[in-house]
Amino acid sequence: MIIRPAHPQDHEAWLPLWKGYLDYYEADISTTSGDTWQRLMNPPVDGPFALVAENNEGKLVGLTHYVFHGHSWRAEPSCYLIDLFTDADKRGQGVGRALIEAVYAKADERGAAQVYWLTQHFNEAGRRLYDKVAKVTPFIKYQR
Repeated sequence: MIIRPAHPQDHEAWLPLWKGYLDYYEADISTTSGDTWQRLMNPPVDGPFALVAENNEGKLVGLTHYVFHGHSWRAEPSCYLIDLFTDADKRGQGVGRALIEAVYAKADERGAAQVYWLTQHFNEAGRRLYDKVAKVTPFIKYQR
C-alpha cells in the first residue's frame, strides 16, 4: 500500500470512498461533492489537501482530507484532519493508521504544533485506532 496525494484522475475512484464516508455519518452533501473535489485539486496554501491510500493492485482503499490554520495560542500552525475513511473491506489492515501517520508527516513538514480531529461517539472502530495514535481531549464541540 502507498499513501500519496490525490490526483485529478483519481476522482472516479475517490467518489465511492467519499460517498461511503458521507453515508457512515448520515450526511447528505452530495450536491457539493463536485465542489469538494475541485477544492481538493486546487487548494490554497493552507488546504484542504487530500491523500489517498492505494493498494498493491492500484485500487484506492482510503482517503483523508486535512487543512492547516493559525492558532491564537502559538505561532506554529495547527493541522485539522477533516475526513478519514477506509473501505469497509480493508478496515483493520492499517489503512487508517497509515493515512493518519501521513498527515502527521505533512504537519511535521509544516512545523505544525498539533494535528487534531473530531469523531462521533458511535464510531467505535475508529476510536479504537485513534486511542492508539493520539490522545482524547476533554473538549466539547458547539456548532451553529
